[in-house]
Amino acid sequence: MEFYKRTSTDKIECLLCGHYCKISKNHVGICGINKNSGDKIECLVYGYPNAINIDPIEKKPLYHFLPNTKTFSIGTVGCNFKCSFCQNWQLSQSVDIDKSTLYMPKDIVNFAHHYECESISYTYNEPTIFFPYILDIARLAHKEGIKNIMVTNGFESREVREQMVGLIDALNVDLKSFDEKYYQKKLAGKLDIILDNLKFFVQSGIHVEITTLIVPTHNDSKEELEKIASFIVEELGCTIPWHISAFHPDYKEMGLPRTSIDTLLMAREIGYSMGIKNIHIGNVGVAI
Repeated sequence: MEFYKRTSTDKIECLLCGHYCKISKNHVGICGINKNSGDKIECLVYGYPNAINIDPIEKKPLYHFLPNTKTFSIGTVGCNFKCSFCQNWQLSQSVDIDKSTLYMPKDIVNFAHHYECESISYTYNEPTIFFPYILDIARLAHKEGIKNIMVTNGFESREVREQMVGLIDALNVDLKSFDEKYYQKKLAGKLDIILDNLKFFVQSGIHVEITTLIVPTHNDSKEELEKIASFIVEELGCTIPWHISAFHPDYKEMGLPRTSIDTLLMAREIGYSMGIKNIHIGNVGVAI
């Protein structure tokens, strides 16, 4: 499938994410890595992951899908969001593509086999922006009995999310806030698209787990956490796992404190009181 279409002007519309960028010739979209090359949108990172690792699947984090297994993780550069608190900004906010080695889809699947990984995870930066690469890897992976995982901000286009059904087996979706203005002004996203996609993914039978990075002064109020927990229970289901992740100072938010244990415990209590069955606290280095 081609994830682009021509507009009435000389621009080409990218169909990979909810931005639907209309891109002029020789320019790139918001993500920085999908380019109007004249007659199509070219995914500049196709075949060029900047990060390759073998991870425990719990690191994604996924706690209720293939537990205690290894996942072969890849990520590129670029992102369609501009989060000031990004904890993987060296990849997500870069457009410096490492072209020293070309890894074709078959190479990635072979690596997963070699290292005895039961799944391949598309992670580290936002995988939606390199979905043409994912699509080709994932089809081969399924033929070899390997599952496919995306760790995503949930801002997929309608066209991409349709292609994910039956191909992507599990998702961890960041639900970063429940404030539409915050999403638009601070993150360069739209909350309504993410909420609609979450409902679509669950209804489509994809395994979904949700992560909320709790950033002090940004999304750590009792009221906002209650809204997130309420949405999960009422719109997705009480068995959808919620990962409450601690922030540490990074990128453009070096002046903020780490998320306090008290805040994490408050969020967990809110989630349980709302009816969420599976809640996991992460990024704290100790069990709480």
